[in-house]
Amino acid sequence: MRLQRQWVFRVPQIKNRKPFLFQSQASRSFCQLQSKQQQEKRYSSFGIAFDIDGVILRGRVPIGGSPQALRRLYGDSGSLKVPFLFLTNGGGIPECRRAIELSEILGVKILPSQVLQGHSPFKNLLKRYENQLIIATGKGEPALVMSEYGFKKVLSLEEYASFFENIDPVSQYKRWTTDQVSNMTRRIVSLNMTPRCNVLSESVKAVFVVSDPVDWGRDIQVLCDVLRSGGLPGQDNGHQPPLYFAADDLEYQVASMFIYFNLVRLYVPFQAAFPSQRLGMGAFRIALESVFNR
Repeated sequence: MRLQRQWVFRVPQIKNRKPFLFQSQASRSFCQLQSKQQQEKRYSSFGIAFDIDGVILRGRVPIGGSPQALRRLYGDSGSLKVPFLFLTNGGGIPECRRAIELSEILGVKILPSQVLQGHSPFKNLLKRYENQLIIATGKGEPALVMSEYGFKKVLSLEEYASFFENIDPVSQYKRWTTDQVSNMTRRIVSLNMTPRCNVLSESVKAVFVVSDPVDWGRDIQVLCDVLRSGGLPGQDNGHQPPLYFAADDLEYQVASMFIYFNLVRLYVPFQAAFPSQRLGMGAFRIALESVFNR
């Protein structure tokens, strides 16, 4: 082995040394460039987890020098020097869409894998419920969120309730609910969508509270029907299906909200819209639990 090494690196055996020197210089330059890139790609010994609301953003407005601070986590070539991610109890939209929004606002490339929302851990339940009928409820697009995770038979609570006449006894007095269900029906028809299961005969296997519920009265009524009946309102089909919550915050400070206008989702940012804390998902859990256990 020693002889082979000596033979390989013996310069006197090479007649044309000038090209050899040129190649050596090029090789060294290439190695230096490669070494620099490898150093940039080499992660630091620590990572950073950022909250979003009140830390990085207020509504859709960056706080202080947060965009500049985030850019310092990247190398000259654009590669990530210090790994970081965003943690938030919020949600209601897929991580890929939230990553795009953050990238546009902050001016740095954010990957979906760098966004961890309150409902992100629901991905871990895919193998268990992938082909089971499940309900997703909350503001935003909870059914879309669960579909993005790979769940095949997921309905929003609005969609599920629309299959049961009078399941919400006061729905006729909710103009906004009536309009929303009507728009939802038109959307399903326009997209030529067909029901993915027989809702009236198939039991719900799990319920996911993806984000803060919008209509507490309706949601508590429908969820009590589903949970007490074993997954099929009006029937008695055995054990209560599992109920999962994305977060359990009793209260939170309002910083922004989403509204819908003609099926278009609009983000409306505002600061200190109300001076005191607002009830969160944990408060809804307490209300649902209290009614269910009476």
